[in-house]
Amino acid sequence: MSADLAARAAAADAADQLAHLRDRFTLPDGVVYLDGNSLGALPAGVPDRVADVVRHQWGEGLIGSWFGAGWWDAPERIGDRIAALIGAAPGQVVVGDSTSVNVFRALVMAQRLSGRDEIVVDATTFPTDGYIAESAARMTGCTLVAAHPRELTLSDRTAAVLLNHVDFRSGELWDMPALTAAIHDAGAYAVWDLSHSAGALPLALDAHGVDFAVGCTYKYLNGGPGAPAYCYVRADLLPRVEQPLPGWCSHGDPFGMEAGYRPATGATRLRTGTPEIISLLSLDAALDVWDGVDLAAVRAKSLALTTFFIDCVRALVPADRVTVLTPQTRGSQVALACDGAEAVMNALIAAQVVGDYRPPDVLRFGFAPLYLRFADALRAAEIIAKVLA
Repeated sequence: MSADLAARAAAADAADQLAHLRDRFTLPDGVVYLDGNSLGALPAGVPDRVADVVRHQWGEGLIGSWFGAGWWDAPERIGDRIAALIGAAPGQVVVGDSTSVNVFRALVMAQRLSGRDEIVVDATTFPTDGYIAESAARMTGCTLVAAHPRELTLSDRTAAVLLNHVDFRSGELWDMPALTAAIHDAGAYAVWDLSHSAGALPLALDAHGVDFAVGCTYKYLNGGPGAPAYCYVRADLLPRVEQPLPGWCSHGDPFGMEAGYRPATGATRLRTGTPEIISLLSLDAALDVWDGVDLAAVRAKSLALTTFFIDCVRALVPADRVTVLTPQTRGSQVALACDGAEAVMNALIAAQVVGDYRPPDVLRFGFAPLYLRFADALRAAEIIAKVLA
């Protein structure tokens, strides 16, 4: 059986049109890295770029680099690079702050636009999104309602609905066009968290009429630990949104030092404070790996990799030891339920198969199509079988 799977892996790797992209990353020898849904691998061009930023732009250019090296407009410039990966026209995305801050920003902007008094949050959401939604609801005088994406009940009180595009535990992918349309039918605004989908599959925010979207950049976008997040606002809403965290960098004349606040135009009004220059420019370098990459091909490989991995697990691991939680409609991760999952994951990591664990019993494996091979998926399944034996 392993021989048949090995032949399948070899054939798939030989036919892989994205195989050359692996050379754009620095990967440790002997490690099967299946945690790109938590922290992407290091793009090979990042260290030299960061060294240049520190030694030359900062070390020699000093404060002149704010404009001489293009630091000042980096949030918008890099935002446009991300916009191209999420199906958005330029001028609608700013990079900065964390995903949590941007969730708060988006929810409050949506509520202020609507004037309604209810916020709905995905009941399966990543915990931080829920914490932020609860705080945003309390601060805006709204009622907070938790609902499963399959069971949204909206009313004329609903201001905004916060949804994760991919369930962080199971990997299930929700129907963005259909859910966005349902939210709009209720007169509410859709806020999508793309942290587990951007960089793993094609997105079409503009085409689907998404109102607001946020996401981190350190997962499938490989921006590095703690890399700044991004915030998208649909172009026709930008002139009307009221930034809940106004700062000097979103002021219409930031160097005028006026006592009163006047919002900047365009996506710049989504900024707050001084940009995180070193991490921003590290992200900028990381995004070079996407040059010339077809996201449809990325999605096709993602589905093929995860399907093959599931086939390997079902062929090699006794059925009474693990349950595949991830449905066919999925992002780019596979989740397995397993007794003693935390200890199992620790043993896998010791055997150089790196995934992660989520309580109470979930083993998560994130498949980053730019640098993973089908042989990696087979090796991981073989080691899972060995550990569980």
